[in-house]
Amino acid sequence: MDHDIDEVAPIVQPTANYMLRTLCDPHEDMFTLRAHGPLVRIVGSASTQLRTDYVWQALGYDVVRQILGDHENFTTRPRWSSAESPLDEPIPQDLVGQLSVYDPPEHTRLRGILTPEFTARRIRRLEPAMQELIDDRLDALEVEGPGADIQALFADPVGGGALCELLGIPRDDRTEFIRRVRQNVALSRGFKARAADSAAFNRYLDGLITRQRKDPDEGFIGMIVREHGDEVTDAELRGVFTALILGGVETVAGMIGFGILALLEHPDQRKVLFAGREEADRVVAELLRYLSPVQQPNPRMAVKDVVVGGQLIRAGEYVLCSILMANRDEALTKNANVLDVNRDSGSHVGFGHGIHYCIGAAVARTLLRMAYQTLWLRFPDLRLAVPREEIKLRNAFIDCPDQLPVAW
Repeated sequence: MDHDIDEVAPIVQPTANYMLRTLCDPHEDMFTLRAHGPLVRIVGSASTQLRTDYVWQALGYDVVRQILGDHENFTTRPRWSSAESPLDEPIPQDLVGQLSVYDPPEHTRLRGILTPEFTARRIRRLEPAMQELIDDRLDALEVEGPGADIQALFADPVGGGALCELLGIPRDDRTEFIRRVRQNVALSRGFKARAADSAAFNRYLDGLITRQRKDPDEGFIGMIVREHGDEVTDAELRGVFTALILGGVETVAGMIGFGILALLEHPDQRKVLFAGREEADRVVAELLRYLSPVQQPNPRMAVKDVVVGGQLIRAGEYVLCSILMANRDEALTKNANVLDVNRDSGSHVGFGHGIHYCIGAAVARTLLRMAYQTLWLRFPDLRLAVPREEIKLRNAFIDCPDQLPVAW
């Protein structure tokens, strides 16, 4: 088989810190790694976890977009045994329903069932509840007074509460539910503690699904049960729900927190939020490009030999795709390391690309626009209450500020 490829890429040892970020920006070691090229073979913790000698790290916009969009040559399904391909194995029971590890045709069937729950009409129905949640949390921020932690009082509960509203979690359950979700992704708590929270989380979901099967409401699960019934199993419902919650709560909370920080540092760009709906949506798109709280989606494994960016990736080899670095690539936009809310950021990969493009992207964009606009209408003189260097990141699967004290 002939391939139009460059000579075999050398294997690079990245620093231990290269996957860390410096608040809104990639770590400087990530830029050092990208100096080796847009697609690099690396060794380190990622290759150890995937039980391989090395993995490919995709850092350039073009190669990341190609890989994410190519479900024929790459799979997201984990390989759990010595089988040559994960496609030879059934999806593990604890991952059933999680679209991020599905391939067509299973992915096509399940996504087709879920997509109608994320229509513009349904999102518009959610807007009053989301606005009520935003207003309530800003009331709490004002009561707390200057020096309040806007991450804890606003970004975290808005991100979690909006998803609970979408998914139909009863209001009396939401505080405890979100607490368990956040404990489940807190890496500092250790595996056993997180496993206990995960078990409690699954018990709650099982009870919720059982109740919705008997008496479906207008929430996410209720609507799917009402419209699709036996087409979706309880295990699939649990997996879909788990993926949306675990993938969405911290992602939205991180995006709100990072977005606040970025707009505080670029006060001249905040006024565009109020220039019109199209302009406000452009601000959100640029913030998503610039900040990208999800650094890397699920690893991709090549199911056949494929050439990407002039490099031959052989069947069985893994690729990690850096969303953050792809969105900071000059191949996407000029001056990519500069926040510019007047640019067109529409083709960024902040929500992924291809069949695994984030199913909740439209909901997230709407919530972010409402959150940023309402915040600055209410607190036009908002400012950080601590030096920027004191702000730390949360130790979780998704990048997110841990605390964000503000004054006004």
